[in-house]
Amino acid sequence: MRLPRIFRTTPFRLTLLFLASFVFAASALFVYIYVATAGEARRRTDLEITHEMHSLEATYDRAGVDAVNQSVIERAAGVGPFVYVLMDKTGRRISGSIAGSPVEKFSGQPTWISFSVTDQDAQGHTVKQPVRGLQKLHGEVIIFVGSDVAGDDAYVARVVGALQGSGALVIILGLAGGMLMSRNVSRSMVGLTEAVDAVRNGDLGARAQVRGTRDEFDELAAGINEMLDRLERSMAGHRHAGDAIAHDLRSPLTRLRARLEVAYLDVEAGKGDPTQALAQALEDTDGVLKTFAAVLAIARLQAAGTAPDPVLFDPCELAANISELYEPLCEDKGIDFAAEFTKDLQARGNREFLAQALANILDNAVKYTPSGGAIMLRVRRRSSGEIEFSVTDTGPGVPDGDRERVVERFVRLENSRNEPGAGLGLSLVAAVAEAHGGRLELAEGPGKVGEMGPGLRVALVLPRA
Repeated sequence: MRLPRIFRTTPFRLTLLFLASFVFAASALFVYIYVATAGEARRRTDLEITHEMHSLEATYDRAGVDAVNQSVIERAAGVGPFVYVLMDKTGRRISGSIAGSPVEKFSGQPTWISFSVTDQDAQGHTVKQPVRGLQKLHGEVIIFVGSDVAGDDAYVARVVGALQGSGALVIILGLAGGMLMSRNVSRSMVGLTEAVDAVRNGDLGARAQVRGTRDEFDELAAGINEMLDRLERSMAGHRHAGDAIAHDLRSPLTRLRARLEVAYLDVEAGKGDPTQALAQALEDTDGVLKTFAAVLAIARLQAAGTAPDPVLFDPCELAANISELYEPLCEDKGIDFAAEFTKDLQARGNREFLAQALANILDNAVKYTPSGGAIMLRVRRRSSGEIEFSVTDTGPGVPDGDRERVVERFVRLENSRNEPGAGLGLSLVAAVAEAHGGRLELAEGPGKVGEMGPGLRVALVLPRA
């Protein structure tokens, strides 16, 4: 038979485990209380009996057998908790509250004994009363002093009953608390379970409910929601990337096929320049391969979450090496190129990815800055301790409303449609910055001067090493 769900939950099982541990500890405590209570009652009774025995022994020592016999008769006739028997050395009864010797064979040593005596209560009913006493040989007589321990037994029984009731109450309250806690935990987990089930069924927009209690379930729900947000963005990015790749690669692949087909037909007809057609086809193929390489680099960074193989390096040295590659290109295009580096800087990161990111920024600046313009490359430390690579140009710039969109994959503005590229340059830079724990910042350049400007300032900011 399958148990109800609440009994199969982990919180309820943990409650049972803790309850069992508590019951075990409580049982040990109850046993100690019982032993201590019963022992204390026994010690109190034994102490009273001993004092009474000493009193009779003192009477014997002071006045002899007749005096102790008279004392036993008087005390036995009175109302009190004690039971007395006085016997000679042979065990023959002289006087007392009960007949005969409580011990059939007395060894002569002081002996503690327990037994029951038959008596009648106020209604005439026969009852047995438990008695505990001390039998002792003193001089020429044997003295027995006992006490009715029915009151002590009743007291101990009340204590045991109270302990049993407390134990039952603890178990009932523990089970009720376990069921209540399990129900509350189950309610807290319902939202998480529903969100996970919805995502498993394909609904990436599902989110776990954050109740605002700021407990561990809220933290878990917030973490799951953040993970789902990233997953949804990643899936949307992959879908967009696939669509964009199919759209952006359609034209170069079509041109590549057309040129190869024309070259093939020209070769068959014995005319045309097949070498030039093949060279153009190779150039188009290189463009397609670069697009795929950029997409794979971005995917690699986003999958890793952090930059692989980070090392300490001199950012000025890295920037100087990259500037040596782009300074001749600027001269060929008639662009004024300048560099400004702050000495004694250190950064931590993957040199290969950072070099590619800086090259992409400079490549965009050279591509969109017209002849007669200027490009400035800077490496400096900010007041916050962050390291900044910045490239400022005097090109057309990027409108403020498009600066967030321009770093997305395959996004190309209208003024760049006629330029070569796939719209992945700044996307890779943004991915590199995020993987290094930094950020990419876009701002307006030096402003509009004549037909040039307002320009663009692109900054790759890395955290302090």
